[in-house]
Amino acid sequence: MDRIVDRDEEIETLRAAIAACRVCRDTPAKGEGDRLAHEPRPVAVLSRTARVLIAGQAPGLRVHESGLPFNDASGNRLRDWMAVSREEFYDPDRFAIVPMGFCFPGYDDKGSDLPPRRECAPLWRQRVIAAMPQIELVLAVGGYAHGWHLGSRTKKGMTETVRNWREHFFVNEAPRVLPLPHPSWRNTGWLKKNSWFEAEVLPVLRQNVDSLIR
Repeated sequence: MDRIVDRDEEIETLRAAIAACRVCRDTPAKGEGDRLAHEPRPVAVLSRTARVLIAGQAPGLRVHESGLPFNDASGNRLRDWMAVSREEFYDPDRFAIVPMGFCFPGYDDKGSDLPPRRECAPLWRQRVIAAMPQIELVLAVGGYAHGWHLGSRTKKGMTETVRNWREHFFVNEAPRVLPLPHPSWRNTGWLKKNSWFEAEVLPVLRQNVDSLIR
């Protein structure tokens, strides 16, 4: 019982520390000229019980405004990939949701989301993962998550990393990592071109998610 209480306290302390983090605004890694231009709003769902971790990229503007991860069209597609309801998705007993960068990074000159802030993962990620030892499956969504969770096993480019999902998934280590493309509308063309993803990866994704959240 004491161990459960200690873990609850650890998660709550970590959650509060993340919510209060302003490093990307106050002490940016690349210097004063790279300050986050808006007030940070870290978005992450930590859990003591969830066995599935969704490791995304960074919140978009809509998520920044709502404080709810994947509260957008990308989230709808991701939930469809997993065959889970919105209610199930936002149940912290079922899913932990921890992006590579906790805050909306802003837009580049072309209007696309900037990469996750480089301050975030080195500061928080190892602590977050260590606080959730019950995680059995990591859904690594997008290239930045692939790089961190797969390390040297990451292939050259997102397509090859996802195409070689068996090499990453069927290994004798825990937690298992399943690399996924980002569910953004920008990848609709990629999904049409790479039909093997729906045929090969989604059944495995759905089967494993279902077995871990029911």
